[in-house]
Amino acid sequence: MSKRIATFFLLSFVVVLTLVAQETGSAAVQASSSQQWKYLSAALAVGFACIGGGLAVGKLGAAAMGAIAEDSSLSGKALPYLGLAEGICLWGFLVALLILML
Repeated sequence: MSKRIATFFLLSFVVVLTLVAQETGSAAVQASSSQQWKYLSAALAVGFACIGGGLAVGKLGAAAMGAIAEDSSLSGKALPYLGLAEGICLWGFLVALLILML
């Protein structure tokens, strides 16, 4: 797992360095550079939110299915937690939408 995280951060670092290293000689290039930062930040907001939501749903889903297999009356208590974990992805999308609109 730590190898995946290290690879992800290395790839993110390379993308950020590529954006920073571009030459900003005119106002048009600077405007497009600000647009690139906007798109990069929106992508990171959605990406991190979906990765976090996916990890949460994976762990909660496994635990909920194990609990429901032992006692079926726990399904009403376990499923709302899965909905909360799914909501993390929705919040990431909303943040990205606000970044792109403003």
